Amino acid sequence: MQHIPPLWHDPETHLARRQPDHPILYFSPRVLHQTAARFQTGFPGLVTYAVKANPHPAVLSNLVAAGVGTFDVASPGEMAAVHAASPAAVMHYNNPVRSLAEVQAGIAYKVASWSVDELSELEKLAEVPRDCEIAVRFALPVSGAAYDFGSKFGAAPEQAVELLKRVAAEGWTPSLCFHPGTQCEDPSAWGKYIIEAGRICEAAGVKIARLNVGGGFAANRDGVAPDLEQAFCAISEAVKAGFGTDLPELICEPGRAMVSEAFTLAARIKGIRKGGEMLFLNDGIYGGLVDIRDMGLPGRVYVVAGDGSHRTGDARPRVVFGPTCDSLDRLPDGLPLALDAQAGDYVLFPGLGAYSSAMSTQFNGYGLSDVVTVIELTAETSR
Repeated sequence: MQHIPPLWHDPETHLARRQPDHPILYFSPRVLHQTAARFQTGFPGLVTYAVKANPHPAVLSNLVAAGVGTFDVASPGEMAAVHAASPAAVMHYNNPVRSLAEVQAGIAYKVASWSVDELSELEKLAEVPRDCEIAVRFALPVSGAAYDFGSKFGAAPEQAVELLKRVAAEGWTPSLCFHPGTQCEDPSAWGKYIIEAGRICEAAGVKIARLNVGGGFAANRDGVAPDLEQAFCAISEAVKAGFGTDLPELICEPGRAMVSEAFTLAARIKGIRKGGEMLFLNDGIYGGLVDIRDMGLPGRVYVVAGDGSHRTGDARPRVVFGPTCDSLDRLPDGLPLALDAQAGDYVLFPGLGAYSSAMSTQFNGYGLSDVVTVIELTAETSR
C-alpha cells in the first residue's frame, strides 16, 4: 500500500506536536502553484524551470501539475530526475561545458535545446540531431545582480556572432541565450542583454528562432515581494526595441524565484552562550543555510517556542554558528533574533526553497533531508 505523508496546517503546528531535533524544510505546494501561475501569466513567452535550484521530486511533480512542461537541466542526474517526474517533459541543456559522455546522455534523453559559448564545445555536439535547437550563450559586463554568471560562461558578442553563423550553417535551429546573474533586481539588465542580442543577430545575418533571457529573477529576501511584472515588462519592451517587428520567441528559466517562497526552513537552537550573544543551531552553512553564507542575511526570520507560539521579544543581532565542529560553519554576523529566544526553540527562515536541500551536505553527520508538506507557510498569518 502506498504511504501518503500527512498534510500539516503550518510549521508551528508540526513543530509543537513532533518536537523535531533535526532541521526541516516545510513545503507548500499551493505557494509553488501560485508562483508558477504568476510566471506563466506574466512572462511573454515559454516558462521553464531551472532544476538546479531544487530538484526535489515534490517540486518537479508539482510544477508538472501546474503546467510547466519544460525544464532547464545541467547534468544527466537532473535529466533523470525530470524524466521520473514526467517522461513527456521537454529538456533544455544549458550548461555549456559538457563531457562527451554527458553529450551522449543528453542525446539519449532527447534533449531538445542545447547551449554553447565556445567553438570546441560546439564541436562536441556533432552527433546532436539537426532538428534540435542550439543557443549561443553570450555575456556582457552588466551589473544589477547579486553575483555575475558571466565570469564563468558566455562568449563575447563578437565571438557569439561567429558561433551563431556556425550553428546556422551546420543545420541546427539557431537561437541565443544569456543569464543576467542571480537575484537580479535591476530590470534594465535584461534590456541591455536583449538589445545586444539584436545586434549579434544583425551582425551574423542570422534570424534566431528563440531568445532565452535566462533566470536571475529576484526572490523575496527582505520581506518585500519583488516586482516580477516590472521585469517582464522591461523584457517585452526591450525585445521590441532590439528586434523591431521580427520578434523571436522568448524563453525564461527561473529557479530561485520559482521555488524560494514555497519553502520555510526550521532549525533548532542547540545552545546559547555569552549572555545570549552567541547561538548554535542544528543547521548551518554545510546544510540548508548555505545560501545565506553566499547571499547575506535574510530580512525575515522568526523564533518559535516549543509550543508553537512565536517569541515576541525585541530582536537583537546575534552571532550564529551551525552544528558542525568546523569554526567556518557560521552565518554572517548580526542575525536579528528575539531576546527571549531559548535553547530548544526553533528559528524559522522563510523563502529558503532554493539552494537549500539542493546544496546540503552530510558533513559531521548533520544535514537537511526532511521535507514536510504544509498548507500555510507565512509565519505572520499562520496563527
